[in-house]
Amino acid sequence: MEAVAEEPRAGARRCGSAEEAALEVSWVQGFSNKNFGFVNNQTVCYPCGNYILFLDIETKKTTALQCQTGQVGAFAANGNSHVLAFSDRRLNPIIYIYTFPELTKLTELKGNAQLDYALLALSFTGPYLASYSSIPEFVLSIWNWQENLLLCSESQPGVTVTSMSFNPMNWQQLCLVDENNVTVWHIERNNDEHHLTQNPVELPDAQGSMSRHTDLFFPISYDEDPYYGPLLPVSAIAGLEGDEAETFMPRNYIRPLLHPTAHCWSATSQIYMGCKEGYVLAIDAETCGVSVLQQKPLPDHLRKISDVVSYVRKEVQRKKGDKPKDLQKTVLFGMAFCNEGLYAAGSEGILFFYEVKGLKYEMKIYADILQPISSLIFSPDYTVLLLATDQGTLYTYKPAHSGEAVKLLDTCRSCFLAADFLTGNEYCVSVTISGEVQVWFLKDGTGLSKLNLDVQATAMACCPSSNSVAVGTKRGQIYFLDVMEAEAPRVVHRIFLSEFPVLSLHYDQSGQFLIARATQGHIFILDARPSKLFQVLGYIALAGEVLDLSVVSDFKNDLVEVVVLLKVAVVQQARLETFCLSSALATDNDKYVNAHGMFNASAIKMKQYDLDYSLSSAVRLKDNTVYGYCTCAPFICKYHLSEENMSEDSSVFLSEKRTPGNQLASGFLCLSPNSRWLASAAKDGVLLIYDTFTMDILAQKHCHSHQGGGIRSVVFSLDGKFILVNGKNDGALVCLKWKKLKKTEAKEAASHWKSLLAILNKSTSNENAFLKSMAAWQFDPESKLGSLPEEKVKEAPLKFSNVDMTEEDGNVTTLYSAGTNDITWIGQKVKKVMREETQRFGNQKKELEMEVQKLRETIQKMMLENGQVPDIEKLEPQEFNLDIEEQEKAQAEAEQKVTMTRKEIEMENLANRYVQDVIKRECWDAMCVKGRAVKSFHTAHEVKNYPLKKRSKEELETLEKVLRLKKIETADVKDIIYHLKTAFNKEFDKVARQKEQDIVRVKERNLRIHEILAQLELQVDVWEPALTDDEMPERALTVQDSEIKVEKYLTQEEREKAEMLAKLEMERQLAATDNERLRALDDMMGGVLEVKKEDILKMDIPSPAFISKPEHVWTDEEKKKFRDYEKKVKELNEEKENYRMSLEDELERLEASIQETTQNFDETVHKLSEKKVKLEMVIYQEELKIVNLVYALMLDEELGTRETGLHNFLMKKQKEKVKTARTIQMTKNKIEAYIDIYENAVVEEKNVESSFAREFADVPADFLDELLQLYRQRPKTPMTETVLDTANPYGKCLGSAEDNKDALTLLMKAMDELDSPEHMPNGLDLSIWEHFCLARRNKMESEELVKWKSQTLAEMQAFLQRRVDDSDIIDSEIEEIFQELTWLREEKMKLQLNLTIQFLLKQGQVELENTEIPEYSDAILINKSVIEELNRNIMAQGEKKIASMVEYKDFSKGMFQLEWEHRKMRMQLEDLQQKARDIVTLIISKDRQLLLTVPNYNSNVAHHISAMEQTLGIMDELHKKNVKNRQKKIKELEKCISLKEQENYELGLELKEMLVSTSERRHIFEAADTRHIAKKVARQRYQEILKQKHLRGLIKEEKEQFEMLQAQVERLRSRPFPIL
Repeated sequence: MEAVAEEPRAGARRCGSAEEAALEVSWVQGFSNKNFGFVNNQTVCYPCGNYILFLDIETKKTTALQCQTGQVGAFAANGNSHVLAFSDRRLNPIIYIYTFPELTKLTELKGNAQLDYALLALSFTGPYLASYSSIPEFVLSIWNWQENLLLCSESQPGVTVTSMSFNPMNWQQLCLVDENNVTVWHIERNNDEHHLTQNPVELPDAQGSMSRHTDLFFPISYDEDPYYGPLLPVSAIAGLEGDEAETFMPRNYIRPLLHPTAHCWSATSQIYMGCKEGYVLAIDAETCGVSVLQQKPLPDHLRKISDVVSYVRKEVQRKKGDKPKDLQKTVLFGMAFCNEGLYAAGSEGILFFYEVKGLKYEMKIYADILQPISSLIFSPDYTVLLLATDQGTLYTYKPAHSGEAVKLLDTCRSCFLAADFLTGNEYCVSVTISGEVQVWFLKDGTGLSKLNLDVQATAMACCPSSNSVAVGTKRGQIYFLDVMEAEAPRVVHRIFLSEFPVLSLHYDQSGQFLIARATQGHIFILDARPSKLFQVLGYIALAGEVLDLSVVSDFKNDLVEVVVLLKVAVVQQARLETFCLSSALATDNDKYVNAHGMFNASAIKMKQYDLDYSLSSAVRLKDNTVYGYCTCAPFICKYHLSEENMSEDSSVFLSEKRTPGNQLASGFLCLSPNSRWLASAAKDGVLLIYDTFTMDILAQKHCHSHQGGGIRSVVFSLDGKFILVNGKNDGALVCLKWKKLKKTEAKEAASHWKSLLAILNKSTSNENAFLKSMAAWQFDPESKLGSLPEEKVKEAPLKFSNVDMTEEDGNVTTLYSAGTNDITWIGQKVKKVMREETQRFGNQKKELEMEVQKLRETIQKMMLENGQVPDIEKLEPQEFNLDIEEQEKAQAEAEQKVTMTRKEIEMENLANRYVQDVIKRECWDAMCVKGRAVKSFHTAHEVKNYPLKKRSKEELETLEKVLRLKKIETADVKDIIYHLKTAFNKEFDKVARQKEQDIVRVKERNLRIHEILAQLELQVDVWEPALTDDEMPERALTVQDSEIKVEKYLTQEEREKAEMLAKLEMERQLAATDNERLRALDDMMGGVLEVKKEDILKMDIPSPAFISKPEHVWTDEEKKKFRDYEKKVKELNEEKENYRMSLEDELERLEASIQETTQNFDETVHKLSEKKVKLEMVIYQEELKIVNLVYALMLDEELGTRETGLHNFLMKKQKEKVKTARTIQMTKNKIEAYIDIYENAVVEEKNVESSFAREFADVPADFLDELLQLYRQRPKTPMTETVLDTANPYGKCLGSAEDNKDALTLLMKAMDELDSPEHMPNGLDLSIWEHFCLARRNKMESEELVKWKSQTLAEMQAFLQRRVDDSDIIDSEIEEIFQELTWLREEKMKLQLNLTIQFLLKQGQVELENTEIPEYSDAILINKSVIEELNRNIMAQGEKKIASMVEYKDFSKGMFQLEWEHRKMRMQLEDLQQKARDIVTLIISKDRQLLLTVPNYNSNVAHHISAMEQTLGIMDELHKKNVKNRQKKIKELEKCISLKEQENYELGLELKEMLVSTSERRHIFEAADTRHIAKKVARQRYQEILKQKHLRGLIKEEKEQFEMLQAQVERLRSRPFPIL
């Protein structure tokens, strides 16, 4: 464990003896992610928060290494070299390299990453590290960590890599995997240079099939149509240029690919890849070829076994409530390779073994842990396979034993929420957010047990008076756990307090009360003792949000003081409320609570204090001293709650002292049990311990970091020796202990613990006994079971006293495992109160119901009577309403809904109006000629005009451009079409106006026809011509009143106005009818002064009065009158008949006139229709010309775009060519230089061998031969531990330069055995033997040096060859580009010369292939009448056939029409069903919610618009200022330009003078003709160079001879003198 020494923070004071108080890490637990690795054969390491944890798989002991700079980021480990690498998560992060088990830092790697490293990977052999940074760089870097050297790096913008690994067989290959792609990177070495080469892998599609890659930028061949021309690539057709053209991929070409999830390397440098779709791939790292592995069909007996296993597994999953999964499509998340085959695992939790042979594999099941497995890794000796799950569990599996997977580590699957100490200070308990409760051994942090509550936990606390633990949940429940047996905790009780989440739980030091803090200001007080069944005593409702809660126990007065910190609305202030709890609350609870369970304020002595600073946390000491953590600044304020510290002008308490706290606010405070130490924690992750008397910092520890969210909770042990600190988001639980502490403080803490233990021992044994006897609470996940009923809670203690306990069964059988209903404790109280009130006031309730019933019957009777009385005596219905307020409330709600609905309709109408305006502006107002039609009166002819837009300036410019590009065209075709349409529209307008005039005439005649029909009393329908909507399209823009089917909504003002107008109209009509003159005229003469001719048919002669008498009683006078009467009747009838006949004639004339007018118009329309047909033919011909012209321009543009794209690609290739050529030249130079070094090494090695005989020339011949044999003898090749390990599949891996150095070191160690005197020939002098051993070592070193240099030279030559191959490929690509550019130019020329000419052929005229005159030698002569008769017969038969076809067509048309109607109705049905579904699933968007919720939506929008206008104004002013500044700079630059031009002019004059002088000198030199002299001088110089070279050769030979002679002299000098 690495202790961290930290300096005190600025502004804080350390106590005088700071060296006597210090904290150290006792242990760390947690599991932050699935990244882990072996650091040796039996130690697993993984990051957790600010620490790297090392777990011994044999002893299961954990040690930790702390990252000094914060949270651990990326992580990697190498078990072969016993090193690990990790990065921090600060700005400009650093990579640290440590060795194990020494845990010493080897080096620090500082790269260019700004924010974070995403991945790290260590090579299997050699000191190489790969790092991949996250946003914004996304850079892959290769490091030599031994030399702290960055070898090479490459950027991949925007690519987020998920996994990365070196090839164990070749460190120069690296595999990077993201969610959609796989890339193999090659690290090429050129002596001391390293280069990264990217090789992307083309993955199969989602069905696992490989399809050939289509190069859309360089297709294999171009398809050329003889009419339309060449078909160019898609990028050219799309008009793309530059890099986008090379990477463009149409949507129909994009296919979904496999998604890689896991990978590993094989011993043959293949990559096995698992995919999300269930496929297993094999990737060749050299060629990047991909093969899909297929499973071999299982034999019948194995298939039956597999079916049985699958069935059993599905049944187990079904019983657990999980969804059964199929094992055929396994999604692999972890893969590991060994000599036997491939191990893989995934979401099913099964460890599979794949025996791969070729492209087939056999799959076997080796283990099943029933948890999703996230990753697999082998130990360095390949004896242990480690399995990690997403739930924080580690398993070990030994392939050699083929047993079950053994659980190694069982941590949490989510972040820690809280931790606390059990009484006795031997164990501690933690809970996670997901509801996992874990028990830890306090001494070393060993995990003893885990219990999953399967609920979202929000709080946890341990009871001091018993070994019980309370866990609060988000649903308002509290679980109580029995931890008497640390290895097997169990839930014994659960209470459902309320619907509000439980925010925190607090026990007093005596363990008598449990205070639960919930939302909405609710604080519940519970009896903490198990013997009382954790009874809820009551609750307190505070006015405000509770921020923190502190509990202080007063053992002398038997009181528990609770301090509550509230959030108030006043800025920069806080409020404290305190109350006291006494033991009487538990013994006589009914006196202190009301019927709803709420405590009386007087019973608990509620007090309130206002503080001068806004606080986030507060704790209270026994002397009324309060410490609070300030929210606005990182300060700890000290308050003394006495009237002396109160402000004079208000009742606000002022702080006595402010002490600097943590760097990042806001934080929280925690008080030690003896109230001597105050812990402060915040988001910076630093824990500060203060002395509560002096507020000096005793100790501090950076145990968490701000990247992980800081510290979530802190708790002291009761004896003060340990502190539990858990992070917020880093998943780490840290146990701290005192490394140094004053003796006085240690004694004081121990004394307080003893006194507290003495108090707790009185009740702990009894409470633990009862807790142990409680039955386990049974989980029922399908029900929301509440707490026990209050009656059973009260009866439980009585029952406990009567329970007989035996040795065989010590459990209490009278306890309930779960509540009887899902009602909360508060709900039970409310229900009980309602039940009691119902019982108490039952009779009164019944009487009131009877009176109300009688009153209802009376009112109904009165309303019935009111309906039968006259209207003047009726009462309004609302007068019978007794509850006027409720009626007004209902009316107000209805009015509110109507208003909201009206606003919605108005907004919808506004949107529709906007759409209407847009459509009208684009399709109607923009037309200079509106689209309309003219229909004939009696036929189906219809002629439409040409809607025309006004030609814009851009269109005219386009036409001019077309004319410029196509000069062969003689006229602007579009302009011709436009004039044709305009001319037709003029004629069309004439016809339309003629129809309007004809309709007016017809309507005038119809008026007369109506009059005639009325006089003739005939009921005949008169044809009324009218213009249709097609003829009057502007009607569609106007809504008629008849089209609105609903009643128009009128406002109150409009209704009043309408009523007033109706009243005036009625009065006017009454006044008109009450006219005496008109009434008298109507009575006397039928309302007219004279009889018109039109009324003759209505005339009738009145019969005489005597006509009713019999004819024989008539008198003569009467008979005369009757004859006159008959004569008048006859004359009147004749006149009527004549008038009727004249009317009928007039009617026929009018109808004939109308018929003639309409028929003439129909003929005009028919002629106009025929003219339009011919005009359409002409227009289509001209539009065809336009299409051909546009296509020619488009093809020319595509060819130009393609040419531009090729030029851009060519420039890139040429730059790449230049770069490659430069690299080739530099490599050649390096190779030439290195060849000299290598040859020198070879010469030196030969010289060393040749000098052996000279050095030992004085040795006798028999010894010399034996020494020569020993000189050539070599030890066996030393093998490393990795190579000797037969279980390691990567034994024979490619070594690096550093490995060669290690091999030389091992070789020299192996030479120690051969250098021993045991191998010395008998009789040889020892000094000669030592000299011989030294010479042999020198020889071996020179051999190894030559070998190493030859390998380096081979790598350099291979690098050069690869670059030459790349250069050849680039040359071929450039050649292909030039060929395509030539082809494009030819196509362009062909397009410009090969024009399309359009000919118009008459109907019936055909084009013959040849023009030769036919041969008529065998023709016969037939009479023309025969041919004509035959033609008539043919025409007659044809007409019959046409008639039958027309009949068949009409019949088929009817059938098709019926089918169409049927389909139409079905489609309407589907539309209606879809609309119904859409209405059901209609989502109210955020804008609609804003419209519905904001009271003044229009003003809100106007406010936003005004703010944006102000912003635009400011931006305009700023733009004007910038323009002025730029203009000033332009003026200055213009001045500079003028100066430069003047200088250039002067330099130009000087240049002219220099050119003149140069030309003069050239003429002088040519006139002198000194060329032969220069040749002679050059020849002499060449001879001198040859002599110098010859002399250098002689000097080198003499030097070598001199060195040999000197060496021989030295050898002779060192030879011992012979013994005389």
